[in-house]
Amino acid sequence: MTTYRPEGLLIDTPENCAYLKSISALEEAMREGRCLEGRAVVCDSAHNLYVDLGCTRGIIPREEGALGIEDGSTRDIAIISRVNKPVAFQVIAIDRQGDGAPRPILSRRLVQKACMEEYLTQLRPGDIIDARVTHLEPFGCFVDVGCGISSLIPIDAISVSRISHPRDRFHVGQDIRAVVRQVEPGGRISLSHKELLGTWEENAALFCAGETVAGIVRSVESYGIFVELSPNLAGLAEPKENVFPGQHASVYIKSLIPEKMKVKLIIVDSFDAAYRIQPPRYFIEGGHISRWQYSPDSSERLLESRFD
Repeated sequence: MTTYRPEGLLIDTPENCAYLKSISALEEAMREGRCLEGRAVVCDSAHNLYVDLGCTRGIIPREEGALGIEDGSTRDIAIISRVNKPVAFQVIAIDRQGDGAPRPILSRRLVQKACMEEYLTQLRPGDIIDARVTHLEPFGCFVDVGCGISSLIPIDAISVSRISHPRDRFHVGQDIRAVVRQVEPGGRISLSHKELLGTWEENAALFCAGETVAGIVRSVESYGIFVELSPNLAGLAEPKENVFPGQHASVYIKSLIPEKMKVKLIIVDSFDAAYRIQPPRYFIEGGHISRWQYSPDSSERLLESRFD
């Protein structure tokens, strides 16, 4: 059975490289209906995409560039934006050019159609999948969930700790995990991310009262300053002058209170810094979750996600 993954995860595998070594290997891949990947190098004025196959150059005709191009439900930017990036495809024919040289005809649309039918429509809410960040907008993070098919993680589903923009968590090209929230008719899926980053108790267990630790200032209010200790854990510090959202901080932990899901802090120092965003720490790596409870059992509030 074919494994459908975000574009770029297949291109350097030994199996994929072997199929790109010769025309005869590409013919074998065509007979077997293999999903392959190559780097798109040119998009011509008619929006046909040319792909470097190693042994030769193949062409993805415009109408084969993506699901929905033919009926207009997908815009041509979905093709143009693939230049200099990996694309998934299936070899559907090998033509001969005027000089007799072989020219493989490729279809990205067909592998996307197969991905929809054989993979995405089979997913259930609560399934945990691979995804690759493709672009970031103020309202959320778009990810490739397989063969260039896009899905959205809304900004409020990225983490429990609130952020001003998805770039506070992710960068384009980053490989992440996500949990399926809903499978829509036709195989389109909606995603969440925060459930994989641990519960309040799991995150609080990483810290102890009396420690001074690193944090990021997320918001400054009249009654206090919210400082993120981890993506799923933030605490409230006492008001302090000249502290601004987005700054890094060193904070003293006064107390952790599970019943109220509170972390009381004192800001020792705050400063501007351009530290690299750390990859997510996942407390759940794969499989399926039916229900996720963020709040401790002793808490006065219940915060949970249900999938089944």
